Amino acid sequence: MSIIPMLRAAEIVRALRKAGFGVIRHRGSHTHLRHSSDPTRYATVPYHSRDISRKDLASILRQSQLSVEEFLKLLKK
Repeated sequence: MSIIPMLRAAEIVRALRKAGFGVIRHRGSHTHLRHSSDPTRYATVPYHSRDISRKDLASILRQSQLSVEEFLKLLKK
């Protein structure tokens, strides 16, 4: 298993959009995304000025049903 990196919210949202997620709303300091072909796959990304913690990123990956390896590939695209 790969190590989960610490990233900014914009980088996480960009990678999720490459995976087929679309922003459904941005309310307060959180961005909500849903997968275009599977509405049961969603993710809520806290949009703060600091890096997102590894724990929060693991939660986002669990919500979106992506593995760490899949997510890292999306970051490199």
